Amino acid sequence: MTNLARQIPRPIWHERLRAAHRAAPIAWLTGVRRVGKSTLIADLPDATILNCDLPSVVTRLADPEQFLTSVRTPLLVLDEVHQLPDPSRLLKIAADTRPDLRVIATGSSTLAATSKFRDTLTGRKRSVHLVPVLAEELGAFGVDLERRLLHGGLPNPMLAERPPVDFYGEWADSFYARDVQELFRVEKRSAFLRLLEILLRNSSGLVELTSLAREAGLSRPTVGTYLDALQITHAVTLLRPYHGGGTQEITHQPKAYAFDTGFVAWANGWSELHAEDRGRLWEHVVLETLLTTSDGPQVHHWRDKQKREVDFVIPTGRDRVDAFECKWNPDAFDPHALTAFRDRHPKGRDFVVAPIVGEPYARRFGSRTVTIANAAHLRKLLAG
Repeated sequence: MTNLARQIPRPIWHERLRAAHRAAPIAWLTGVRRVGKSTLIADLPDATILNCDLPSVVTRLADPEQFLTSVRTPLLVLDEVHQLPDPSRLLKIAADTRPDLRVIATGSSTLAATSKFRDTLTGRKRSVHLVPVLAEELGAFGVDLERRLLHGGLPNPMLAERPPVDFYGEWADSFYARDVQELFRVEKRSAFLRLLEILLRNSSGLVELTSLAREAGLSRPTVGTYLDALQITHAVTLLRPYHGGGTQEITHQPKAYAFDTGFVAWANGWSELHAEDRGRLWEHVVLETLLTTSDGPQVHHWRDKQKREVDFVIPTGRDRVDAFECKWNPDAFDPHALTAFRDRHPKGRDFVVAPIVGEPYARRFGSRTVTIANAAHLRKLLAG
């Protein structure tokens, strides 16, 4: 599949990289395979851009000191840097000997995922997690929300006229071979991919390790190990439950969200979306927006033993927590669960996030004021 996303401006992500460089000399740009990392960095101005997948580049970087003296641009970009034999050595030398130089290093996993990184570069780096195309970017891509939900937010399949069914299976094979087996030495390919498919199919659901192990045909410890690999490679996001010590709140069981709505639709065999599908996939789009606000806040879910739940909650200070409910139709919002949550955690802001057209507005539910907004509004609302 050719790259259809070149030259589409993505100012949100360029600003996030600049913000990372204001705090540290190295920006670690991470995200799942084919999410658009290489395309994002391809048009950066005044940059030396090197693809570390190429043997000639690996040879060129074998002597970091000599190489760094040859860099004349203010920005050095090392794409797929984990392919180098000792990537952290090069990055550390760059940070310590070239204070005038800013570095962007890209990879599909968190920096410490591979034993090649002998130094985690504490104090020298900030991470930027590139997620699938955000709701507020759809206008630049010329794509409507329906296609974004069904095709997913990886740029190439999202821009295709029809869901490219072959793409998703090929991606899973490449993900296993290049990211999972290479970094974690996972040998049970079919079992690992079966677990991934189960998580995709049930994305946004609660995770219970024993039943998940039974369904995947794996031991419980192995499922735990595989879940760690899926989180490190950004294929799955686990949201821990938020609780304040009350006996009626769920305290241990996380929710698992897959990295992309297109893969959820593919795993479920959806060729078109029904109303209940849209609502479920909309949660993923909202979560991706929340994860990219501020410095990447810690997002939780909330649920009590009466099965009342709030989709997402974000602690914002001592005893303060913001609550987010996701609704395809905001008129269908029932404040029952939010009221139960606020009985236990009264301080914080309340949001209903829906694909509305127009500016945010407020509604009163009892003693609480709830802001109704679309996902594109959240960044400004939370910053304020």
